[in-house]
Amino acid sequence: MKMVYVFEIIDKNKKEIHLTEERLKHIRKHPHMQDSVEKIKDVLKNPHTTRIEDDKSVLYFYKEFKEMSKQERYLMVSVKYLNGNGFVITSFFTNKITGEIWKTK
Repeated sequence: MKMVYVFEIIDKNKKEIHLTEERLKHIRKHPHMQDSVEKIKDVLKNPHTTRIEDDKSVLYFYKEFKEMSKQERYLMVSVKYLNGNGFVITSFFTNKITGEIWKTK
């Protein structure tokens, strides 16, 4: 069975990223994420900051949306990288940026 992608783009780090229908269905369960595909693409291409936590194969992209309330100011998009390419795990609005700043080589 071939995986159906909602989109495939090149992120800020020059890596190919895709979003599947299954992950989008999950993302749309979060508040304010029903019409979020274009915002997710924007965050991946133009993040305010990129962070990393314990699992070094996952990057967290953040971008501020000033029109949102203080409790939901930043859109976070998490991406898992396998074999050089990535896929979106989840995305939602949050009030804080967590993790260490990710440094490009």
